[in-house]
Amino acid sequence: MKSNHGLLSLLFLLCTTLIVAQPKPTEVVTGSVTGVVIDADLNQPIPYATIIISKSGGETLTGGITNDNGIFEIKKIPEGIYTLKIQFIGYEAFERDLKIDREHREHDMGKLSLSPIAAELDAVNIVAERTTIEQKIDRKVINVGKDLTTSGASAADIMNNIPSVNLDQQSGALTLRGNSNVQVMVDGKLSNIPPDQLLKQLPSNSIKKIELITNPSAKYNPDGMSGIINIVLHKNVNIGFNGDVSAGLAYEKNPQFNSGLNLNYRNGKFNLYSNYSNTIAERANYGTIFREGDDSTQFFDMLNDQNSHLLKVGLDVYLNDKNTISVFTSQNSFKGEPGGTINIVYADDASRNLLQDFGADMNNYSQQYNFDYKLDFEKEGHNIEFEADYNTFDADEDTYFDFTGATQLSDYEDFVNTKRDRTTLNLDYVNPLSDSEKLELGLQAILFNTDIGYSSTGQSFNSSGNLIPTPNTQFDYSRDIYSAYVTYGKSYEKWSYQAGVRAEQVNVAADTNSVRAFTNDYFELYPSAYVTFNPSEKNQYQLSYSRRIDRPGVGQVNPIREWSSPLVTEYGNVNLRPQFTNSIEANYTRTLEKGSLTAGVFYRMIDDLINQAVFVDRFNLDRMVLTNDNFDATTAYGFEVSSNYKPLEWWSINASFDLFNQTQMGITESLDPNIENPTTADITQSTKEIENTVYNVRMINNFTATKQLTFTAFAMFRGPQKGIQFSNKSMFMTNIGARYSIFEGKGTISLNYNDIFNTMKARFTATNPYALQGQFNWESNTVYVGFNYRFGDSKYRAKKRKSREDNVKDDSGMF
Repeated sequence: MKSNHGLLSLLFLLCTTLIVAQPKPTEVVTGSVTGVVIDADLNQPIPYATIIISKSGGETLTGGITNDNGIFEIKKIPEGIYTLKIQFIGYEAFERDLKIDREHREHDMGKLSLSPIAAELDAVNIVAERTTIEQKIDRKVINVGKDLTTSGASAADIMNNIPSVNLDQQSGALTLRGNSNVQVMVDGKLSNIPPDQLLKQLPSNSIKKIELITNPSAKYNPDGMSGIINIVLHKNVNIGFNGDVSAGLAYEKNPQFNSGLNLNYRNGKFNLYSNYSNTIAERANYGTIFREGDDSTQFFDMLNDQNSHLLKVGLDVYLNDKNTISVFTSQNSFKGEPGGTINIVYADDASRNLLQDFGADMNNYSQQYNFDYKLDFEKEGHNIEFEADYNTFDADEDTYFDFTGATQLSDYEDFVNTKRDRTTLNLDYVNPLSDSEKLELGLQAILFNTDIGYSSTGQSFNSSGNLIPTPNTQFDYSRDIYSAYVTYGKSYEKWSYQAGVRAEQVNVAADTNSVRAFTNDYFELYPSAYVTFNPSEKNQYQLSYSRRIDRPGVGQVNPIREWSSPLVTEYGNVNLRPQFTNSIEANYTRTLEKGSLTAGVFYRMIDDLINQAVFVDRFNLDRMVLTNDNFDATTAYGFEVSSNYKPLEWWSINASFDLFNQTQMGITESLDPNIENPTTADITQSTKEIENTVYNVRMINNFTATKQLTFTAFAMFRGPQKGIQFSNKSMFMTNIGARYSIFEGKGTISLNYNDIFNTMKARFTATNPYALQGQFNWESNTVYVGFNYRFGDSKYRAKKRKSREDNVKDDSGMF
């Protein structure tokens, strides 16, 4: 027993020794830090300030942001010595040492004051002196500088200064890469306001940038062969009360006035803003058309007196750092009174002379109501957003026509009433799967309807050639689009790619006088893909593909005549089908020591091409009928290059060259001018094919004389181009301007002389249906004076609200 007892004692002693010898578990020490960040001058909290915890070498360990009340709390900070840094735009950075150990686990910093940076207070909303161009993954971005806004009072005045964009100052038609099938958006949203009217109403100095989205991703609506022109407007992002006021006057033969007022009030929870702009202008348009066959000349003398008023009021409510609600409404009123004379003179037979006087009262009113809710999840960039948009457009047109001379028609009036409405519902989901991957999903419904009523006091020829009272017409057109999209993007070292597809179900119905005239229901897929390669900081290569659609516009399908003169009338084609385009594009961007260079090529394959058809009027063989029709497949290609360069400190240059080629097809009819009394049996019809190559050259030179005074010289050359009906001759324009900064940089006075050599004339010739040549002029040789002044508080406090159609997350917004 003693032996056993001794053994047990020995074992007990050994175990006790081993237990005592075991090291105690190492205690993991972590800590936390809290505090409140406030404005040193206003003693108000600063929401969304950045909190950074960094190691001694400057490497970031962890961090966070302040909430709506300026409070922050960073937990689970490992033991160590760190630097606490607080940053916010417009304020001096704040730094303090931070030590975490057993004795210093919890740190309450109390109130931490940030002081505004006086030198940068006004820098947030200052517009750059010169325009710059950026090539991004799916768009070309023209950052509008003061040199471009000097060109004129409205957005329409600066469009011809934008690479790849042309605006017909006579008709208002906007083209991108030589094609008019383009969508125009403002801050990523469509408007029911006609684009030509809209561009004349937007003040040029309200534009922050213009995005040319030539190969949009599957996230975008696939409408428009040539893509999207998105006009992004300035939005005030300063706290407190801010605003700016602008006014501009252009004059050649008639005054053209444009003004705007933007007001904004922002605090921690709310952002209330309102924007107003107006246009009051008289625009002259005059020209001649000479017909060789009957030796006649048409003299046009027209004047359009118009005024418009555009108001937007909106509210952003930041419920907390995860939930945001935004609402806005825009109201637009337009009144136009176009009028003039068309005098037709026959050199060999004065008895056929005809004078038409015409005038119109055109009034339209559009309304837009928008609601947006966005929920941000814990992960940065992970969010879901719902948007509802309702848009209406009501227009009344009363036009009179008086005749003097050889005609069987009596004086008459036409009455047209148009009602349009569009409801858009969007649901978008974004999930950054990792630092290098992103998934986007979305659903959309667009419900569009238009009703057009037409009546007339006049008479029309029937199929027998007899005059009868012009019948009333009611045209109802609806188009509902239901779509879903998915895109996936990933970056890997120097490569990045994005691929996606959009699926659409479309239902179209058209009724003429309550009789079903046309239906077209179709399901389509629209894929898109992008690849970007960045071998170095100075070089970038891009390759992209997208499939798009051009849906016939209401004007293209409307059977009610769109425009009429004694020798020309225009109708829509109810049976017009959409055309589809597959587009491939490659771009290269080179960063230079004193600028940048961007070059690109594109190739399009087009099915069911929509183009113009020109017929001889069966009821009056002296008249032409313009309409549209579908044609066979065709192709288009183009090349463009643009550059920013600053050869000297006081001299900078923006230059661009673009060239586009497309084979156009259309139906033309003609009459032999040697037949004295032609009949419908003498009409010959053919399908015409035109190889059309268009090129444009633009250059803007900016010269800095003093800190306050700068000068601008702009030149543009547009090469000749061929169409189904007309061949247009070249155009050339030169503008010069000056800007002077006043009130310590808050105000700007601009003076510009446009088209100084008065060379902007639309000159054209045609062979079918009749051989003719003509020229039209408008008020391009104008002197423009503009003024802009910014006022209010200057401290910057950013809060993001996603602009749905802006993949680069730019916060922007009037409209």
